[in-house]
Amino acid sequence: MPVHGGQLAARALKQAGVECVFTLSGGHVMPIYDGCIDEGIRVVDVRHEQAAVHAADAWSRLHPGKIGVAILTAGPGVTDGVTGVANAWRANSPILVIGGQGPFRNLRRGSLQEMDHVSVMRPISKWADACYDTARIPEYMEIAIRNAVSGIPGPSFLEIPMDVLMGQSDWSKVSIPKIRTQPPRLSPQREDVRAAIELLASAQRPTLMAGTSVKWSQASQALNAFIDEARLPSFVNGMGRGQIPHDSPQLFNRVRRDALKECDVFVLAGSVLDFRLGFGRSINPAAKIIQLEMEYDLIGQNRPADVALVGSLAASFELLLQEMKEQSVQLDFTSWRDALREKEAAIGQQFESQLNSTEVPIDPLRMCKELRDVVDENTILIGDGGDIVAQASKVLPVMFEGAWMDPGPLGTLGVGMPFALSAQLAHPDKRVIIVYGDGSFGFNGMEYDTAIRFGLPIVGIVGNDGAWGQMLRPQVSAYGKDRTVATLLEYTRYDQVVEALGGHGEYVEQPDEIGPALRRALDSGKPALVNVKIRRDIDTGMKGSVYV
Repeated sequence: MPVHGGQLAARALKQAGVECVFTLSGGHVMPIYDGCIDEGIRVVDVRHEQAAVHAADAWSRLHPGKIGVAILTAGPGVTDGVTGVANAWRANSPILVIGGQGPFRNLRRGSLQEMDHVSVMRPISKWADACYDTARIPEYMEIAIRNAVSGIPGPSFLEIPMDVLMGQSDWSKVSIPKIRTQPPRLSPQREDVRAAIELLASAQRPTLMAGTSVKWSQASQALNAFIDEARLPSFVNGMGRGQIPHDSPQLFNRVRRDALKECDVFVLAGSVLDFRLGFGRSINPAAKIIQLEMEYDLIGQNRPADVALVGSLAASFELLLQEMKEQSVQLDFTSWRDALREKEAAIGQQFESQLNSTEVPIDPLRMCKELRDVVDENTILIGDGGDIVAQASKVLPVMFEGAWMDPGPLGTLGVGMPFALSAQLAHPDKRVIIVYGDGSFGFNGMEYDTAIRFGLPIVGIVGNDGAWGQMLRPQVSAYGKDRTVATLLEYTRYDQVVEALGGHGEYVEQPDEIGPALRRALDSGKPALVNVKIRRDIDTGMKGSVYV
């Protein structure tokens, strides 16, 4: 029975457990759409290829053990997706990006939108290659997916020319390989586990930081069992947010600086020592480092590790607990934890005046407090912005694993609606809310059109200060108020943009209007945007502005 390349590609995706793909219509890749119809795979078409890749990124974050897929047409379709691939690369998200190409028979002759996509993608992907044989498309897709999910995960890019996708083969001549989207679970060396227990047993003030590899190792249960057993004070960053329950007595948020400066052992669990931890300088120089990571090449980055546990973080935490039991070692850091809790509570009290501020224009923390009051265990939050997202992260609870998503260490603006599309498609029973900066809304705000076409009642709230606030303050601090350039915006009515597209819009200038506006937006049943005019901070200098 004859079959075209697009049908083979779709059959391989089905074998990999793919339920939907994200794309923007393109002739080079249209055969895959046809195949997806046969396989019952949903095709979600967006308004910009960057959004398609961001949505695939979010799909993988929302479905550990599965892979997100974006399909991009040739030339500008692929280059438009580069930012999304780079973001997934820094966030370690396992995605498959399929790129179109001009006909193979005309390769290097100058076909419409022809370019060397593989060379563009190779530096920002775990694997990048092209398939030039229709019958081998499923084989290449298995290789791409295997590379994406193995070890520290990340994006794979597969180019398929249009005549290869349109080419014919026969089912009898094609092998559809078994495609695994979960790699084997590797365990650390037992002697390293013993060394880690020995170091912790000698500690007085240990602190743990849970990061992205906890998520990709699906280690949340084992992590929590370990920190609960030891009463170990813990923090989260990256995709570690949500891996520890928001009401866990071991979880802290506001005393990180104190804990890092005072700790004598620092457990780095799937989090790298990048700018978020001062490249290791934020941690007490005398502290010993225990590092848990999925691959050895991340061990000792920027600061040497005294003990390294390499492998699945789930296996590492399980072995730590097992070793404690076998050696009859009891770790109990309750007194250190409780001392930090007192400091955390005191800092929380300092926020109260801002959280309840009646100031106009509105205090950003008051906006975040009003949003906090509508968040429940049925809410997925997405951060898309600079300062307003940093403020929101201090206030908003992450109720469950996967309840918070942000770009990750690349800091890409524009992920809001693409991430939300994935979240609402994956969890139609949940409320999906985006926290926007007014600058970030401008990147992919047009994806409200996608939400409206697919009937996805996503709600956004914009902290609108009419500026690129995270850049404005350091610019003023360094060069003066009379030399601001490229950092000012208008108090634009983004709510009216959403209304014009067919959604629900609200504009808020008074603090007591925020809560009712949010509730009307959530009750509207439509994609909605609440546009909140907040205070423009200029004179606070560099503090809280630059994170490099």
